[in-house]
Amino acid sequence: MATLGTLLHTRLHGRLVGKDQDGRSYYESRRPTRKGGGEQRYERWVIYHKGEDGSAVPPEWWNWIHHVEDKPVPMEERKPWQLPAQPNLTGTPGAYRPPGSAYRGGKRSPATGDYESWSPEE
Repeated sequence: MATLGTLLHTRLHGRLVGKDQDGRSYYESRRPTRKGGGEQRYERWVIYHKGEDGSAVPPEWWNWIHHVEDKPVPMEERKPWQLPAQPNLTGTPGAYRPPGSAYRGGKRSPATGDYESWSPEE
């Protein structure tokens, strides 16, 4: 969800490039800006839905927004290894909690007996 300043900047300086399947809007500045080192390039940004973080950008837009590609990858050209975007669940009840984690009761499975401690030969 964009702030008033972001919406105003987008309206005055942005050009809509496209939208992803979930309705996020991707913009590019109308004029290039000069970054450190003298390089000129277009600023790019995304308007997220309320409560989303940067991990919500799908693979077909990630390379474009990070200036790896000049154009976003069309959905039909996605590679099999490009999985659909999933939210980052770290810090939420849906986060991964391995067996033995304090959040899962702290109970670890008993040792199997196949461990032998090492000690240097004297």
